[in-house]
Amino acid sequence: MNRQPIGVFDSGVGGLTVLKQLVLRMPRERLVYLGDTARLPYGTKSKETVLKYSMKNASFLLEKGVKCLVVACNTASSLALDELRKNFDMPVIGVIQPGAKKAASASRVRRIGVIGTLATVRSKAYEEAIESYGSDIEVTSVPCPLFVALAEEGWVEDEVTRRVAERYLRSLKDKGIDVLVLGCTHYPLLKPVLSQVMGKDVALVDSAEEAANEVASLLREKGLAAEEDGSREMCAPTVCLTDRSLHFLELGENILGLPLNEVEYVDLG
Repeated sequence: MNRQPIGVFDSGVGGLTVLKQLVLRMPRERLVYLGDTARLPYGTKSKETVLKYSMKNASFLLEKGVKCLVVACNTASSLALDELRKNFDMPVIGVIQPGAKKAASASRVRRIGVIGTLATVRSKAYEEAIESYGSDIEVTSVPCPLFVALAEEGWVEDEVTRRVAERYLRSLKDKGIDVLVLGCTHYPLLKPVLSQVMGKDVALVDSAEEAANEVASLLREKGLAAEEDGSREMCAPTVCLTDRSLHFLELGENILGLPLNEVEYVDLG
């Protein structure tokens, strides 16, 4: 039994989709979430900046005594994961590899679409990860930067969001893909619209779900899991933010289905 918390970080509210899956998958685990609301979004930043922010986030969570680190941000996972693993002596799990594995196994026609931030798409991290599971897979990636702002705004089923989605996803529909990877943790918030635009024959892969499964397996393998006592009562996560945001709290409670009564505001410098 290990009662140390799991550390999770993201640039803002999107990583709460990962946090929710972790809570559902491992309700007895303690969780500490850091939302870097003062410096979002990460998807338009340079690799050097994202790496700097990610290192500071990880250092903060390490001070909280976490036993593993979940990078609940596709941009940070694509640009900073290797350096985090080199610099921190604990398991570090990103969201790209689990999502890529699921997408590769789910595709029948071997044509997969990926949507993400500009930084994630330019890194080609998803292409490399997916193609490692099959050289016959054709991957098409499309940057969808406006989706982050729409999700942060809470316009998850708005007509404006639908029209933006139709424009972004047109080329992927023309490619005849049968799997669409939501390559940003904000994007699961837009699932109803994305599913409507892509149609019932295209499966949406939520990397948040797959990452939570990988974390659970890894903790069991390393003997780091919290003891299961048969109770399904959820441990309320600890939430830390780098800037005050009433909007984050309102949207966050809707995502998690849990009250966010106590939030710690921190200055990472």
